[in-house]
Amino acid sequence: MKALYDLTPFTLLDFPDIPAAIFWFAGCNLRCVYCYNPDIVLGSARIDEADALSFLTKRAGLLEGVVLSGGEATLYPNLLSFCRSIKALGYKIKLDTNGMRPDIISSFLEKGLLDYVALDYKAPSSEMLRICGGGSELRFWESFHLIKKSSVNFEVRTTFHPELLTEDQIITMANKLKSEGYKRPFYVQLFRNDVQTLGNIPHSKHVIDYSLLEHFVILRN
Repeated sequence: MKALYDLTPFTLLDFPDIPAAIFWFAGCNLRCVYCYNPDIVLGSARIDEADALSFLTKRAGLLEGVVLSGGEATLYPNLLSFCRSIKALGYKIKLDTNGMRPDIISSFLEKGLLDYVALDYKAPSSEMLRICGGGSELRFWESFHLIKKSSVNFEVRTTFHPELLTEDQIITMANKLKSEGYKRPFYVQLFRNDVQTLGNIPHSKHVIDYSLLEHFVILRN
């Protein structure tokens, strides 16, 4: 069964403290205008499960983890079985997700298939339709609390484009996380103007108040 749009054979940046490969899943249930991967979101799977597992078999001893990214990996209908096969080869699994499928996340947590989760906090509820084309902040919070109650290590992150969200809105999001019991770093990735995006966002002329944001979040380039 074709599972992946693409495969990155090695990264030291995407899975904390773990040498890993990235499996890129095609398709997404959101249409975030700042998305850096429009080809993946709008594309189709090209790599078979068997080929991906064969790659991992050959990389045993060199890699320790697999990052499930995209797109949105939780949309792949055979993901549970696929991850069991990845685990059987001795790999740790990190899931990058927008949190819109708490049912899938719950199943994976119950079966002990996840070792790390990067959960995207896309936007406040009032901005989800404008920025993401849909989705639900309530689903994000359902996924958040499922992960928080588990023993799995995780982080919450968002992408900040000052034409889409303000510094005050980012701070409000950070405070909301804190009020919900989140004690880990809230990572904010600064939007890059040098790449094609799903919504063809224009360059921003807004001067970001970094000193203000750094009191509430961890900034990433």
